Amino acid sequence: MFKIYNALKKHRRIILFFCDMVLWNISYYVSFSINKNNFSLYGEENIFLVGFLAVNITFSAVFLMFRLYDKLWRYADIEDFFYAGIASLSANLVFMSCMMIIGNEHNHLNLGPRIYISFALMSTLFVMMFRIIYRLNKILERRNLAGKAKKRLMIVGAGEGALSVLSELAKSPGNEYIPVCIVDDDKEKLHRRIAGVKVEGTTYEIAELCRKNDIEVILFTISQISVADKKRILDTCAETHLEVKIIPNIYNLMTSGVPITSSIRQVEVEDLLGREPVVFDTEKYGKYIIGQTVLVTGGGGSIGSELCRQIARLKPKHLIILDIYENNAYEIQQELIRKHGSDLSFEVQIASVRDKKKLEHIFKTGNIDVVFHAAAHKHVPLMETNPEEAIKNNVFGTLKLAETADKYHVKNFVQISTDKAVNPTNVMGASKRICEMIIQMMGKKSKTNFVAVRFGNVLGSNGSVIPLFKEQIRTGGPVTVTHPEIIRYFMTIPEAVSLVLTAGSLAKGGEIFILDMGEPVKIRVLAENLIRLSGFKPYEDIKIEYTGLRPGEKLYEELLLNEEGITKTDNKKIYIGRPIEFDNEMFLDHLSTLYYAAQKNSKDEVEKLVADIVPTFHHATNENAELPPEDPDNE
Repeated sequence: MFKIYNALKKHRRIILFFCDMVLWNISYYVSFSINKNNFSLYGEENIFLVGFLAVNITFSAVFLMFRLYDKLWRYADIEDFFYAGIASLSANLVFMSCMMIIGNEHNHLNLGPRIYISFALMSTLFVMMFRIIYRLNKILERRNLAGKAKKRLMIVGAGEGALSVLSELAKSPGNEYIPVCIVDDDKEKLHRRIAGVKVEGTTYEIAELCRKNDIEVILFTISQISVADKKRILDTCAETHLEVKIIPNIYNLMTSGVPITSSIRQVEVEDLLGREPVVFDTEKYGKYIIGQTVLVTGGGGSIGSELCRQIARLKPKHLIILDIYENNAYEIQQELIRKHGSDLSFEVQIASVRDKKKLEHIFKTGNIDVVFHAAAHKHVPLMETNPEEAIKNNVFGTLKLAETADKYHVKNFVQISTDKAVNPTNVMGASKRICEMIIQMMGKKSKTNFVAVRFGNVLGSNGSVIPLFKEQIRTGGPVTVTHPEIIRYFMTIPEAVSLVLTAGSLAKGGEIFILDMGEPVKIRVLAENLIRLSGFKPYEDIKIEYTGLRPGEKLYEELLLNEEGITKTDNKKIYIGRPIEFDNEMFLDHLSTLYYAAQKNSKDEVEKLVADIVPTFHHATNENAELPPEDPDNE
């Protein structure tokens, strides 16, 4: 039986052609007989046979010319059926023309208009119905095959995205979803059907319709939507405790030829941030990189690798990726080769920013124009137990790199800083504050434009809580949060890097640029949303445990020092902090003493000297952690 099925499948085109031929001839015979008022062909054999031959010749020629047998009718859409109807009508016109020519020469062979009309209607109807029945049969076969195993799907959005998704799901017998209903806020679309699936309500009725239809998965397909509406809808979806998925950049996918269903992914926390996306203005801010030699330290890390990606698109003269960890460096190297090939000139240097001689060699031979310094130890608890390493790497790595950049007349030097440098409660944050002070000091005496860019947490970065939460959810929990009231600013990695590149173009020397991080977010809320979006109920299906603040951690981060004020730039998402004055000579003396303390690995002495350099540095403890001050605008 299986061999017979494969043989039939192999000769599908021939079988379909034969079926069409049967339908033409049945239509012709029925039309001929009805119009002659006699189903017997006695006495009409000649004229019937002439018409019979004409039907088969003309219809075969036209249907083959229209390439109807090259189509996969099991996946046919409305355009394909329309095309088949046009082919049938065209064949009828050719047939009628041929018979009228023959009839003009031989009157006894003239069929008459009634036969032509009835045959045209009947043959077109039969050809169309055959294909429609065939198509519906295939749909029912697929639904019956895996209907029980499929997840019941609600689609949010009744636009082109939904139509494309439904079309692909219909064509893929192995897909894991069965579309049940659609929701959309356009009142004109309500209660209508798209590809057979009904638009049952608005996005405000998502929870009710999910219960009514036993929905298991919600798919968000809207592309053109305001950030506020997107956040509202996704928040509503999260509250259903169902699995929520999204198709990003759906219009790009529709024009790229990539299957849309292959890009379905889980809704991420960044989809819920509710901020307008940051787009780097290449024309306005990218000129200082185009055609220049650019060095990125820590180029294999989360921030550094994204810097490399975005810099590569700006067509630098040459890109140098510096990292001490060869695995990360190798990954970004291979990615850039795949994406840009020989169009991008770049190299990878495995080196530490602590190695002054290697830095000298790289700068001397590289003719570097722009430096982005992203290399640093950033893990707060680990740096609390290894403070001397934070100082060796973050402080003196930055100092050596900055001095080398100054010596070799680099045009721009951009230091990646952190909100943890503000009123630091841990050694890592204090070390980054000292780095900012180094940048300010170098900015005063150097022709190089030294600047620092300060921002908060980035989603998905190495050490970020989000990957940890996802892994904990995947293994069934519990999800661990340090404190129920802990608050952080969040930004996506591409957003942060776009603003870093923008800030670099605004550099005049010595500035500390502060990025607008949007509204702060409670980590507890992030954890709850991630659990919901994964289809579970927080505290029931997946537990949340509070483990207490870690060494050096505080409840909230700040982006400004109390002494600082901010100045606007021509980019509404970037500000300049007013520099805090300090004595350069005394600062250098302190750095010298700190250097030797770090080399001796004297942890207590290192922490004492750091506190002398950064007066706002005070270790946080779980007992004295405070809540953020209330917003005066809300008083």
